[in-house]
Amino acid sequence: MTFDVAGSATRAMHDRSAAWRFIEGFAAAWAEPIEARDGWNQADLDAAEHRLGVRLPDAMRDAYALFGKRPDLTSNQDWLLTPSELRRDGELVVFRRESHTGTSWGAALDSPDPAVVHEAERGWEPWLPHFSAACVELVLSEALFRDEAVTADREMSAVDISLLEDHFSLLPLRSPGARWFVSDDVIVREDAAQWLWARARTPEALETLAERLPGEWATD
Repeated sequence: MTFDVAGSATRAMHDRSAAWRFIEGFAAAWAEPIEARDGWNQADLDAAEHRLGVRLPDAMRDAYALFGKRPDLTSNQDWLLTPSELRRDGELVVFRRESHTGTSWGAALDSPDPAVVHEAERGWEPWLPHFSAACVELVLSEALFRDEAVTADREMSAVDISLLEDHFSLLPLRSPGARWFVSDDVIVREDAAQWLWARARTPEALETLAERLPGEWATD
């Protein structure tokens, strides 16, 4: 099954519904199709709201109801908190945690599809302007670390930036310190011009990546 990652991601940056269509399309092409049982029911989300004493943003409810029970999409490296694990931090709802440092992601409570912030040394800092866009980034990031997937990573070299820009399409998804590139059947994340993480749909696609970006790729 083919899936236009670049085009669908571009639409997802401007339209919450398009973000959910991206995640459904990506899951079908790169993992397994999303089914009705893969989301939390409304009673679970209502209970979380009652416990927290706030109304969850509409986009957060949408995401949890669509794919919140799919750890292969949400929790390979870091993890999406369950409704019972969501917590308040002032006017934020913390919904995701990083596996090694304990860093968290939180969503504001001020709009249906609010901004997402990331916990850093100086406190909460901007991550992405909409929760739905953060879900696209989450699913792409977790795809890089899925067990038994075709993945690779390596340190960047001086020529990698120009090669990336020559051979891949840049996604309009700019979380701090990272850029995303795609081509047919390959996704690459560049972290702070220091490290590359890649996911391919097939071993042949990974071989093509290694030809376009030669270097000492580590594979599982």
